[in-house]
Order: sequence, then C-alpha cells, then structure tokens
Amino acid sequence: MSNISNSAPMAAKPAVGGGEYERTPVPEKARLGFKSFIGMYAGEHTAGTELMIGPLFVLAGVAAFDVVVGLLIGNLLAVLSWLLLTAPIATRVRLTLYCHLERIAGRYTVILYNLANGLAFCFLAGAMITVSATAIGVWFGFPLPTLTDLLPNSMGWVLSVVSVGVVITLVAAYGYRFVSWFANIAAPWMVLMFFGFGIVSLKWFIDATGTEASSASDLWMLAETAIWTGVEVPGQPSFSIWHVIFFAWFANMAMHVGMSDLSVLRFARKSWYSIASAAGMYVGHFMAWLAASMLFAFQMYDAGLTSEAAVIAASEAGQIPNPLPGPLADQALGVAGLICVIIAGWTTANPTIYRAGLAFQAIIPSVSRFKVTIGTGLLTTFVALFPGVAMQLLGFVALYGLLLMPIGAIIFIDFWVLPRLGLKSFYAEYTGNKFTLPVIGTWLITLAICLFMVQFAGIDIFFVALPGWFIAAVLFIALSFIAQRQHTDKVIRSITPGGSPRKESSVSTQELI
Repeated sequence: MSNISNSAPMAAKPAVGGGEYERTPVPEKARLGFKSFIGMYAGEHTAGTELMIGPLFVLAGVAAFDVVVGLLIGNLLAVLSWLLLTAPIATRVRLTLYCHLERIAGRYTVILYNLANGLAFCFLAGAMITVSATAIGVWFGFPLPTLTDLLPNSMGWVLSVVSVGVVITLVAAYGYRFVSWFANIAAPWMVLMFFGFGIVSLKWFIDATGTEASSASDLWMLAETAIWTGVEVPGQPSFSIWHVIFFAWFANMAMHVGMSDLSVLRFARKSWYSIASAAGMYVGHFMAWLAASMLFAFQMYDAGLTSEAAVIAASEAGQIPNPLPGPLADQALGVAGLICVIIAGWTTANPTIYRAGLAFQAIIPSVSRFKVTIGTGLLTTFVALFPGVAMQLLGFVALYGLLLMPIGAIIFIDFWVLPRLGLKSFYAEYTGNKFTLPVIGTWLITLAICLFMVQFAGIDIFFVALPGWFIAAVLFIALSFIAQRQHTDKVIRSITPGGSPRKESSVSTQELI
C-alpha cells in the first residue's frame, strides 16, 4: 500500500530523455509501455504498510469469507477506479496532478493542497519508520511498543526510530535515484518473502490443528475455524465484509478517486495500461495482506485466543499479542524476515519523504529542496516516535483518502461535465485567478459534511467517501455555475456602456466563457 504514498507525482522520476515535464504535457517520445506500469504498481503496493494492515484485520474480527471475498471485490473496484476515473484524463491531458489542479483552482489553492498532502505523507512515512524500527528492536532486544501504547515506551525505541529516520532522511535528500533503483531491485524479492510468510504460517496452522489439508475445502474449513474466526478484540474496530470491500477500494483512494496518479499515468501510451494496477492490488493488497494477517492470527491461536471469552479476558489483562512486523517476520523467517521488514519500511518511507519534501518545497520555493527534505524527514521521524500512529493505520488511511477525495471529484467534473453544461474548464487559468471559491468551497464543505456524518450520524469513516464524492460533484457544479455566471455578468457590464441590463442579452454566455 505504500503506496498510498508512493504513487505520488512521477515528476520525481526522470522521464525518457532526461525531462520531467512538470509544466508541460508528456510528449510521445517519453511515453511508456505496459510493462513499466506492471513493475511499478507491483513494487509500490507490496511494501511496509502491508505488514501493519494484515494483522489489523484479525484484531477487527474479520471472518474468513468476509476478508477473502471482500478483498477480491474491493481490489477489483480499486482497479476499475484507476481504469475508468484516473487514466482517461491522465492520457488525454498528460499533466501532473499539481499542474492540472493549478489550471482549475489557481496557484494558492494548490499550495493548500500541497500542505495537506505533505503532512499526510509525513504520517505515512512515519508509520514506515515504525515498521523498520520494530525489526531493529528484535535484533537488539529492547522493549517494543504494545497495542495500546501511544507514546514511546523505551529509550531503545527512541534511539532506533531516530537512527532509522536520520538515515532515511539523508538518503532521501541526497540520493532518490539510488533509492528508487534499489526499491525496484528489492520488489520481486519482497513479493517472494510475503508469499513465504503465508506458506510458513499456513504450515503452522496445519501442524497445530492436525488438519489433513488434502483439498481446498479442508483449507477453507481451517481458515474459518482457526485463522479468521470473526472474534474481535475489544477497543478495536469491528469489520464486516462491507468494511473490507470499502477499505480495499479506498485504501488508495487518494491515488485513483483523488486523482494523484494523474502524475503517474500521464506517461502511459494507452489509457488501458492502468489495468496494471491489478498487479499491485492482488499481489500487495490481497496476497500480502492475507499473509501478514495469517502470521498474526497464528500468534492469537498459539496464545489460546480462539474464543470471544478468551479474547475479552486477555484484553482486560493486557495480554493481546502486539501486531508488530518485526517479531512477526522474525518468528516466520528469522533474519531474512527481519531484513525484509527493514527493507519494506525503507523502500516505502524514502520516496514518501522525498515527495513530501517536494510538496512543501513548492510552498516555499525560495528554500532548497535539500533543506526542505531534511526538515520533512525530521518531522516524519518525530511522528514515528509515537507508535499509536502505526497502530491506527486503518483509520488514518481512510482519513487521508477522504481528505483528498473532493479534489478528485472536482477534476473529474471539470474535465467531463462542465463543458457539457456550457461552463468553462480550467477556469483559474482562463481568468488568471490564483484562488477559486468553487474549488475551496467544494473541498471544505464536502469534508465538513463527511466528518459530520462520521461524528454525529454514526456512519463509519470507511463509508462516507462514496456519498462524499457525489456531494463534491454536485457542489462543484453549483458553485462553478454561480462563479462563472457572476464573472460573465461582470464582463458584460464592463463592455456595455453604462452597464445597461437591457443590452446584456445581446451577448451570449457561451461566447464570453
């Protein structure tokens, strides 16, 4: 899932011929083939976050049918979102998200967007530093955070996080190209490691339960009775199949529904190349999530936590196993597992810090990217000191996607719908405005309505993004009509002697906008 974060602007990667095309459409010579996108999506979505998310499904009491079928459906919806929402616009306009949004919303609006995006990146990268630090904790034997810890619990933890954070920050500031190259080299190996996690944990369950496992039905019975039993841990979210579907669909909502991957898919020769996102969804967000989930499920099984009464008693006594990637990987594959955890966190956090630095540097262009990236890395390291951020990753991922979802609706409506209503696309560019009320109004009002539904209407945060998208679409159409009509009236008055209302009808609205 990294990439939640890693699917940020491909402007960070040099395009063919050495140009990055940050302010211009990608030309024909720089466009990439289908294989480039298979590797990119598979590598970016099989990363450190998968080791945190898988166990959280078990804590949420997901049943076997709900998690398997829910992930199959939810990931399909995610692929279709890339295919039908993001890619058609990306391959027609071929601009980065930031450049595209600036033409719609104006420079100042993009600054606000960069601030929100950069801060979200810092939290995501912080969670990845936490992932790597758990592996170092196993190596050196200092106390690791528990499920309920929000604050650092030992000096060893602080030193581990700071050490990882400083190294990752320096590499992000100095050597993004090396890190990107190393991540692509490591990705196939990490896929095999996650597959190994699944195979090892399945063997543990077969041995511990005495299951024959001579057929698929035997394995499915094992999954229902021992792995995903539907028993939830008190104090954790309770997940049904609908939660799983919507989480899998919207885990990368900022990238497809939120349109961040305009920056990536603008390099695709064909719109349908976005189907390559299935490589990331079904390797990273299906196989890797299930494998990590099985590792933690065996810890629960091994501790005798197979019934609701046992789980409640263990929770009251503070004896629920901690879903930390380091110990889980060490138990499964030893040193190789620990190395996988460190690399998984490293390859996710590094480009995320880099991209957060780019977002912040766009706000303060007078400061060098190197200095901004250093500051961004230090902020991210501070966030990583608090293990509660990683422990609440499911909720944060949903909140991050919700934050950027209205922008995706705005881009979609601006491109496809406004021209059909006789309104002007790329309105900020047309008027020369650096700040547009339709975009800001749509963004803030939509978020306020969605958060109200979560806080006061009792609707789970995983479910508000879908109605929120349609709310944003209607709001943007309405506010665009008002703003463009006012602009038209202003133009009419400026070209009509004395501003005579009687003569306004002689100039059509479409001619003026």
